[in-house]
Amino acid sequence: MTTSSLQKPKLIVQKYGGATVADPAKIKQVAARLSELHTQGTQVVAVVSAMGKTTNQLIELANQVSAHPNRREMDMLLTTGERVTMALLSMALHDQGVPAISFTGSQAGIFTDESHVNAFIMDVKAHRVDEAIQNKKVVVLAGYQGVSPRTKEITTLGRGGTDTTAVAIAAYLGADRCEILKDVPAVFSADPQLVPAAKILHQLTYDQMLEMTLWGAKVLHYRSVEWAK
Repeated sequence: MTTSSLQKPKLIVQKYGGATVADPAKIKQVAARLSELHTQGTQVVAVVSAMGKTTNQLIELANQVSAHPNRREMDMLLTTGERVTMALLSMALHDQGVPAISFTGSQAGIFTDESHVNAFIMDVKAHRVDEAIQNKKVVVLAGYQGVSPRTKEITTLGRGGTDTTAVAIAAYLGADRCEILKDVPAVFSADPQLVPAAKILHQLTYDQMLEMTLWGAKVLHYRSVEWAK
């Protein structure tokens, strides 16, 4: 814990995974949480995943119409999941009287290489996000996606890429905190569903977390840890 984390943060980036925005009721709960932070004077950027199992359902849909789905078209398809979430959450915030605006990854200036399905973030130039924050708006950002400035094509960052979006935008904004909100109680030494004796890890270095994710731990996308470090 750093000294700054003991003080009231001025800017927080929060990532909401698919399970936390799985249905309208949960989206309203997230909106209420964001509304409370906004009322307290904390500026918030919420980075969202697709609702529930939407991404898996879209992949299944693609496989039903194509034996070998084109990778460019897969990115066009899969990025719709996060766009649905961001729009719905922004609507829910407006209903609670909170000024909010949603952005896709490309609108927010998340620039990637030209790879499809597993792109790498090369740069962040989130000028529109900056402007919205200065205007006291809650920003709702679609995770997992960006755009290649060379090809002008929409790209996706690989499964778990919303984590990476959150960390990258937090680094760009100089946020006081980046919170990855998931439907699990903590980080464990092993998967508690497979290893009942797994212990909660209360603190980890970047290198320790990076090693865990590289060896297959699903708690964070490994590129998000690289960005954080």
